[in-house]
Order: sequence, then C-alpha cells, then structure tokens
Amino acid sequence: MSEKPTVHGEVASGFGPVADTFRRNFARHGEIGAAVAVYAGDRPVVDLWAGFRDRHRTLPWGRDTIVPVFSSTKGMAAFTVAAAVSKGLLDYEQPVAKYWPEFAAHGKEAVTVRQLIDHQAGLSGLSEIVRLPQIADLDGLARILAAQKPAWRPGTRHGYHATTLGLYQGELLRRVDPQGRTLGRIFAEDFAAPLGLDFFIGLPAEQSMDRIATLAATRGLDVLRYERDLPLRIGAEIYLKRGLAYAALTNPRCGAPARATRREFLEVELPAYNGVGNARALARVYGAAASRTGALPIDDALLDRLAAAETADDVPAEDLVLHTQSRYHLGFRKSRGTFRFGSDKRAYGTTGLGGSFGFADPATGLGFGYTMNRLGLAILDDVRSRNLREALLRCRI
Repeated sequence: MSEKPTVHGEVASGFGPVADTFRRNFARHGEIGAAVAVYAGDRPVVDLWAGFRDRHRTLPWGRDTIVPVFSSTKGMAAFTVAAAVSKGLLDYEQPVAKYWPEFAAHGKEAVTVRQLIDHQAGLSGLSEIVRLPQIADLDGLARILAAQKPAWRPGTRHGYHATTLGLYQGELLRRVDPQGRTLGRIFAEDFAAPLGLDFFIGLPAEQSMDRIATLAATRGLDVLRYERDLPLRIGAEIYLKRGLAYAALTNPRCGAPARATRREFLEVELPAYNGVGNARALARVYGAAASRTGALPIDDALLDRLAAAETADDVPAEDLVLHTQSRYHLGFRKSRGTFRFGSDKRAYGTTGLGGSFGFADPATGLGFGYTMNRLGLAILDDVRSRNLREALLRCRI
C-alpha cells in the first residue's frame, strides 16, 4: 500500500467523509495525483488535491493543476448544446437535417437532435479513417460526418458514441450559432469565462503544458491490485480489430490515452473526448445546474428537463458499444441499474476514461467533480470515484 499523501485544500463542516475517503484512495487504490471538488450551488464545500502530477512522483499536484478528463468532457458539451436549446437556436425534437441538410444522407433525415446526443443515431464509428489534422479542417470533417451510414436503425438502440458524438455536436452548433462559433469557443466564452472555470475544449496556445498532469496507464500487477471491473469483451474487440467497440474507440486516430498530454491532441476540438481541466471546474458547473443558481446560460425549465427522473426513451438498456446497461438523457448519463450516483434518479453527469467523473445531484443541489492521472480500467464505475460518491451520501448537508 502507498503512504497517505498530504492533502491540500478546504472542506466545509459536515463533508469530512469525502476528505477521509480521498486520503484512503491514495493508500488503497493506487492514486498518483488527484483532485475532488463539491459545490453546493455556487459555494465550494469540498476543494481538495493531493499527490503528484507525474507518474515518477516528482512534481506535486497543485491547486491549479489540470488534466485530460476524456469523456467527462461530454457533460460540458451537453451543457453547451443545452444553452443553444435554451436560446431557441436548437430544438431537441427537431431533425438534425433541419439545421444541417447534408446530414440527411444514408437515411438519416429523421434523426432528431435528441437521438443524436443520446447515442441512438448509429454513428458511433466512422468508415473513413480520421486523424488529428483532419479534425481541424471543419468543412472537410463535416463532409465525412454527414456521409456516414448508421450502424443500426436510428432511434431503436443506443451505443456509446465515444468520440464521434462531440464532432457531430460541434458541427451542429457551428451551423446554428449566430457568430458561427465552434463548441469549444462557445464553452470558453459563455461558460468558462463568466464562471472562472479552468477547463478547455481545445487548449489555447497561451496555456502552458507545464501545468498539465501527465497520465499513467495501469499495467502489470497493478491491474490485479487496483482494478475489479475489467472491460474484457471490449478488449477482445480491440485486439481482434472488429466490432462496434473497436470502431468507436479507435477512430479518429488520437493515440494511446496515456499520451493524451500532447499539445497536438489537446489543441484541436474533440468535445466528447479531449477536454482538459480540474475537478473544481466540473463541480462548479454541475453545482450551478443542480441548484439552478442562474449562473449558467440555460433557463430553469430546461435544467428541470435535464434532471427528469424518468425519460421518454423506450430503447433497450443494453449499450451496443460498451456491452453494459446504461441510460442516456440529453447528452448525459443517468443514474441507473448497477451504476448509481447521486441521491436519486434525477442525478445526471458523465464519466471519463480512466475514472474522472462529474455529475449534478438536483435532490441535494450539489455538483461533484473528480479528476486523476492514474488511468483505471473500469468501464464506468471506477472504485475511486465510487468511494467518493458514496462518502458524499454520508455527509451532513
């Protein structure tokens, strides 16, 4: 077991269980560096960080350390889409082709915005290989995306659109935004700047790479020591280079996750996959949403819709890509089945490859964020995140 590190930051009265659990994660679950934050509306009640921002354990994790959060980015992108809906620029129930006519190719003319962002469009993979430089060519990328044929009949099943989701969201917003802004720029100007968030979708050139924590893959005996939920079926598809999981997780060609702290990867906009930020930013946004503080450019009625306990979807719960049971709602995951988070079914958020997580708990008005640099192997429910979420439920709020 590792020694317990010095934990920095602040914890409000009643939230001690989160701090205790955060320390235990280092001792028992192989943390290298990590941060956890909880906001009650606009007020921070947990803001902690500890450990190291490199796998050699030489560089301390600081208050302003940021780190790639992979699919936890999807929550920030979903809020950005929700802001466009709130402004009347988009309608969840309208066909994507209303805003993007070329999207209608190959029988996609009836696919709604909601079906697209809830992973029901059958567009989890791309037939054409896409590399990082092509992602920066927005017009060329739009042609590739529009020409994609669905892998299943849209609206009948769902399967995790691991990377493609953000590309489709980005093009959709670029077409409806009055200034033609990209999703990353909209988030930067309408969310990050007003709320003071240290979170980027498309890392600006002026941001130093020195403050970004490097990532460490879990290998060797650490797999047995720390991991319990291994994605064996997904691993087999990737090894055999076939199946929906292989298509979704290996194209666009972004490189190994442990190499995500490369400027060429972080500077393009992959709104489903390459956000870089800290736990404080995730918790701040989700806290504002959970308590409806008015800090977000999203009206209260729409925030209530995001928090709906029951959704209208009647598609089977099995995820065709991740081979697990899941439920998506307006771009977020919902607390369901064996993957529970928050106080009740109104909770919503997104997880990231390796273990990061952010969610809103409307029942308590809390927003939660967790980031780390040891990449765990769990499909959804990393034990470190789960421990912290369960500790939060024990807090005196």
